[in-house]
Amino acid sequence: MNGCLIGELETGAWYQGAAIDSRRVEAGELFFALAGERTDGHRFVPGALAAGAAAAVVADPVHEAAGCQIRVDDVTAALHDLTRDHRRRLGARVASVTGSAGKTTTKDLLALLLGECWRVHKSPGNLNNLLGFPLTLLAVDEDCEWLVAEMGMSVPGELAAVSRLGRPDAAVFTNVRPAHLAGFEREGGAAAGVEAIARAKAELLEGLAPDGLIVANAGNPHVVGLVERYLAARPEDGGAAAGRVVWYEVEPAAGRTPVAEVTAHDLEPLAGKPGTRFVLGWGAESAIVELPLHGRVNVENFLAAAACALRLGVPIGRVAAAGGRPTSAPGRGEVVSLASGATLVDDSYNSNPEAAQLALQAARQLDGRRHVAILGEMLELGSAEGRYHREVGGAAAELGFDLVVGVGPLTADLVAAAAAGGAQTVWFENPRAARAGAPALIGDGDVVLVKGSRGSALEHVVAALRQEGAN
Repeated sequence: MNGCLIGELETGAWYQGAAIDSRRVEAGELFFALAGERTDGHRFVPGALAAGAAAAVVADPVHEAAGCQIRVDDVTAALHDLTRDHRRRLGARVASVTGSAGKTTTKDLLALLLGECWRVHKSPGNLNNLLGFPLTLLAVDEDCEWLVAEMGMSVPGELAAVSRLGRPDAAVFTNVRPAHLAGFEREGGAAAGVEAIARAKAELLEGLAPDGLIVANAGNPHVVGLVERYLAARPEDGGAAAGRVVWYEVEPAAGRTPVAEVTAHDLEPLAGKPGTRFVLGWGAESAIVELPLHGRVNVENFLAAAACALRLGVPIGRVAAAGGRPTSAPGRGEVVSLASGATLVDDSYNSNPEAAQLALQAARQLDGRRHVAILGEMLELGSAEGRYHREVGGAAAELGFDLVVGVGPLTADLVAAAAAGGAQTVWFENPRAARAGAPALIGDGDVVLVKGSRGSALEHVVAALRQEGAN
């Protein structure tokens, strides 16, 4: 880090991980006093040291703090320097997961599958950017054999920097969809924005090991394009690089190229519980998987993880068996039976136009007296936001949802399109109003999907439905 030590470290002391939030510092960690837009981490140095931090990394020493400090010119640069050094020393290999949707679920599934054969550490939650990924890497135990980590971005260039920090041995691409478009649109409009997202996702390959594995969704044209551009740009080893790509796809169409090596066929709902039973194919081998996660989208997420694990050497029988063990995370397609008799599909964590339509399709397949969609705003869609909201509203009506509920100003277009398609509709101005009013709209036997972007805060509506359903 090229820092200057202020104070004394205990004899033989060594840091054990890193933190940037003084409220979450654990004993032995380094606290990095980052300066943000809203606050300055230097204000919290005394509290971090009192909580047991081994030392605080600072740009300006905090004289009233009792404990060791390390002064550096740039705290963020010091965090990245330490991350690069730790990566060089780390014996573990790194599998990285990126995409517009499904990153966290795929990361969790891949950690589960690789855990069949190796000691695995995974990034907690969605720590996937230039601050979150270093915290993940610096917390890895010495005996770890595979680190499975999300790598994400919100602006061009960010993922390249994260990838160079992590230097992945395997890169998994879930999909490229319209998400964060506002930051990527150019003169060509929304379509050009999606292509810009694909180019930004391709930045994951900048840090890939020379013999690294690429796991790619053959059913997503933007993923196919970014991988093919990568191979075409490497004529000197294009053949070898192509041999390190494993393609996967759910129910691939005959004659589609590239040909998927890992596939899912014969999908059918699990009997009596959420999830899907299907045939996992890997070359000449196959196995039955009973995946207890809701919706076709989770079959695709599982297939991404399975393709990586199979190519790395996990036997197909063990992959299939492990596929019966995952549980849904709150807000990511969790299916809950409420005491009121309604079935709640909690997909409130995040949304984008394609993900919303897939969630509608999956919820519509569940048996219920009525089907209700409570849909929040899909944010950061740029100039096409009105069109995307109208398309989702129209899709809900076309799929046969009895009631479509919009939450937030941007969903006015969504609700209007659903009403034009014949659905009953209700509109709430904000999540607070929806939390108060939505429970009264739900009856015994209803299937209720709740989905919206992270910023639409629909977890509060979910909490109200759960509370009402428990009475």
